[in-house]
Amino acid sequence: MAQRRHRADQQGAETLDEYRGRYRYNLMDANVRRMSADVPQIWQWDDHEVTNNYSDSKDLSGDARYTEKNIPLLVARATKAFQEYAPMRRFGDAEGERIYRHLPQGPLLDLFVVDMRSYRGANSANLQTEENADSAFMGRPQIAWLLEGLKRSKAVWKVIAADMPIGLHVNDGKDAEGRDKWEAIANGDDGAPRGRELEIARLLSEIKRHRLHNIVWLTADVHYTAAHFFDPAKAKYTDFLPFWEFVSGPLHAGGFGPNKADGTFGMQVAYQKGPGIANAAPAPDTQFFGQVDIDAKTRAMTVTLKDLEGSTLYKKILEPRRS
Repeated sequence: MAQRRHRADQQGAETLDEYRGRYRYNLMDANVRRMSADVPQIWQWDDHEVTNNYSDSKDLSGDARYTEKNIPLLVARATKAFQEYAPMRRFGDAEGERIYRHLPQGPLLDLFVVDMRSYRGANSANLQTEENADSAFMGRPQIAWLLEGLKRSKAVWKVIAADMPIGLHVNDGKDAEGRDKWEAIANGDDGAPRGRELEIARLLSEIKRHRLHNIVWLTADVHYTAAHFFDPAKAKYTDFLPFWEFVSGPLHAGGFGPNKADGTFGMQVAYQKGPGIANAAPAPDTQFFGQVDIDAKTRAMTVTLKDLEGSTLYKKILEPRRS
């Protein structure tokens, strides 16, 4: 067992016990335990709960760190460990591994936690011209669930907690033809929606068609902090309502970015801060978190981006559109 634990410390987790051990390892840290005792948490997952940038196209055959090369098997083991340690209620047997969920927070806020990892097509050049299994990101059932929840919501603010940002370039190497492969939604093409952008375009257009206002996106993944305004007046695809997306993280990991912006949905960078180098060591000026406050009287939402010491880097006050 000691030898197996040493191998897992140096390489990627593969067995169910190793995935469980990653969560137990974090809980050995007194700061993590103190935060867990003091701060209510809502968990969602992304690639590093399994292995870096995984999708159906992930190939571990040349990765000496892994003796188990079967991605679906690794996903199954990682999912079980995640759900054993995550503070969330389990859905019924028919959806026993479901992670996306709606968490109502009273009359001022509805929170929609989405899953951009479990239902995606393979990471690719992301240039499909029509929606299909290859271009899927959240998948049709989840998009339908999200739209229905947004339509039913009576809360002033509807927040979508997303795994990944909408308009940032997140690269995943090259395909067999030497083209860039993409981890997130953007595809490096500033023109009309293609690939995973098609699904997002349909979602945004339906939000506009049903006049669903006061929707804010909160996300992470890219290991820096930023505020993005999506402006149809500056976009190639214009059939959507303007909205804000705020990026923040990590709390304790290597810093990256800032990333390049994609122009399909008119993303305007209002603020960004990153180390400017890849995998910068964790330090107070490369670790970030966000704070969201809603004024009970005015119903205004204030989003504040902060560094690890709590200093305010950027603040945006959003006034609600009233019915």
